Amino acid sequence: MEIWTERPAKTDVEAVVRGYFSLLRAGRIPEAEQLIDHHPVRHVLKSLWTGSVEASAIEDGASGSPAADEWEQDLSWLGELDLADFHWGHTGSSFYVEITYRAQVIEVALGFWVRPTDAGWVLTGPATYW
Repeated sequence: MEIWTERPAKTDVEAVVRGYFSLLRAGRIPEAEQLIDHHPVRHVLKSLWTGSVEASAIEDGASGSPAADEWEQDLSWLGELDLADFHWGHTGSSFYVEITYRAQVIEVALGFWVRPTDAGWVLTGPATYW
């Protein structure tokens, strides 16, 4: 996990989130979890799936919805996600990042916090925002 001795710059924090997301997209979940003080990744993946693949299937009028556990069995769909804009709160300690699926912003965003600990400053998250 990245630990900063001083409050990190926004660009440094955003770089960690980009690295985290790159690992997620590659299906390297355990490595992604090591970059931040992480909330359960299963919830994050399920929310991203629901807001992207599942929502797209509904919009496209697909005759059948994806299998209930498909998001866990085949992580290739993560490769179609990307980060969009970062939105920082006024205190500079929290932000959310928009997510795109096939170049369209989806309804799910990921929220993160920069917080002090005894060891230094860490990045915590993500929470899922709808």
